[in-house]
Amino acid sequence: MERVITFKQLIMNSYKTTAPINILLVEDNPADIRLTQEVFKEGRIRNTLNVAMDGEEALLYLRKLGKYADAETPDLVLLDLNLPKKDGRTVLAEIKADQNLKFIPVIILTTSAAEQDILNTYAHHANCYIMKPVDLAQFINVVRSIEEFWLTIVKLPKKEE
Repeated sequence: MERVITFKQLIMNSYKTTAPINILLVEDNPADIRLTQEVFKEGRIRNTLNVAMDGEEALLYLRKLGKYADAETPDLVLLDLNLPKKDGRTVLAEIKADQNLKFIPVIILTTSAAEQDILNTYAHHANCYIMKPVDLAQFINVVRSIEEFWLTIVKLPKKEE
């Protein structure tokens, strides 16, 4: 008896054999961190989710400084705008100005609906701007949509370690 494999099964099997996607979540809200971790843990794509709780920590991680000397360069950054120490707007500008970091896709994931924030983040080359819903079910759907699009459909740049 011949087993028929669907295209979707073939794609999903290929994800299981590839290296996990490395994601840096830059978020200071513990509830949003936990929820994002759970959604990605239950996801179909193998991933490693690292967390930086403020802008300074995010830049140390990305630049592999101090305790992050051995950190793996992320394939994708999920960045909140309203962060302590150094806000996400500044972090985004520094990422995109850095020759070693500028090709890492940065998704803004924030509660801000301010048109100026949207314009400024795209002016600093954010790859996407998503408003965090306050509703739990909608937040889960947003994170799943990020996984579906950015980790399944989009071709991410190769890392040069």
